[in-house]
Amino acid sequence: MIHLGILGAAKIAKAAIFEPAPGQNGLSVHSIASRSRSRAEAMAEEWGVPNTAADYAELISDPDVDAIYIGLPPSEHREWTLAALAAGKHVLCEKPFAMNAAEAAEMEEAARVSGLVLMEAFHYRFHPLFQKLIEIVEGGALGRIQSFHAQFNVPIPYSDSEFRYDPDLGGGALMDLGCYPIHWARTLIGREPRVSAATIGLHASGVDEFFEASLDFGDGVTGFVTSSMQEDLPRVLDAGLRLTGERGELIVDNPLAPQLSNRVIVKTEDDETETSIDEGTTYEHQLRHFVDLVNGRVDPLLPAGDPTAQMNLMDVIREKAAVRDV
Repeated sequence: MIHLGILGAAKIAKAAIFEPAPGQNGLSVHSIASRSRSRAEAMAEEWGVPNTAADYAELISDPDVDAIYIGLPPSEHREWTLAALAAGKHVLCEKPFAMNAAEAAEMEEAARVSGLVLMEAFHYRFHPLFQKLIEIVEGGALGRIQSFHAQFNVPIPYSDSEFRYDPDLGGGALMDLGCYPIHWARTLIGREPRVSAATIGLHASGVDEFFEASLDFGDGVTGFVTSSMQEDLPRVLDAGLRLTGERGELIVDNPLAPQLSNRVIVKTEDDETETSIDEGTTYEHQLRHFVDLVNGRVDPLLPAGDPTAQMNLMDVIREKAAVRDV
C-alpha cells in the first residue's frame, strides 16, 4: 500500500486526488498539510483522511508516508520536491513543474540520484483520448505533419488572493494555462521546437494575462500556441487543437479534460470521422499511472516526459516575448 501525503489544501486536490483515490488499488491518502492547520483539518474531515500535519516539513518527515502530492503554487515546487526526495518519498508534482528550467533540472537530477519517482501532473496525457491522438498521428493517416495550432483559454477573475495574478508565486497565463498547448505540441510532434516569435499582454499585477507563440519544429513543421486568462473571455473553457498533415487534418475539442465532453474529428482525402472518447477522468488515469510507476509496473510516458525541456521552452517564450498592452 502506498500512503500518500498531500502538501497544500488547494482546490485542485479534489479532482486530482480525493475523487479518484478510492478507485486506485494500493493507494491510501494518509495525511494533509496546509499553511492553515484548520484548513487541513477541514479538508481531512470532508474526505475521510485520517491524519493532518502541523506543516509541510512534518508531513514529509512522517515515516508512514511513502509519496507526496505537491499542489502548491509553482514557486514552492522546487523546495518541497527536493525535501520530499531527500526524505525518501516519491513525488507527484503539479504543473508547471517549476519556475524555470534551472529549477526543473535540479529537481530531475535529485530524482535520478535518489532513484525515486518524480512525475509532473500533466493529467491530460494519461487519458485514452490522448493515446488515441498519438496513434492517429503515428499511424500515418494524416501524412507528413505540416502545422499545429492549439489554444487554452479560461477567464480568471482578479483578486488579491489569486496566486495566478502573483508573479512571485509563478502566476500568469503562460505558466498556468499555456503550459498545456505547449505540452500537447511537444507530445504529438515528438521533438523540441525553436521559438520563432512570441507576444504577451501584461496585467496590472505584473503577470502575463495572455500569450501567443509561433514555433518551428524543423522539417517544415510550424506551430502556434496561445492562452488567455482575461476576465472578459466569452467561454468558461476554450481548449482545442488542430494538427494538419499533407493528407489530412486532426481536430480535437477539449483534449484537456475530455471527461467534460470531447470531440475528435479526422479529415482525410478519402473520409471524415467524428468520435468522442469517454473513459473516466484524466485524473483517474494520471493517479493510476503514478501508482504503477511507484510500483515499477510501467515506464514514464514519452515523448514530452522531460519537464526540464518543457520549462526551457517556456523560459525562451518569456525571453522572446514582445509586450502588448491589454
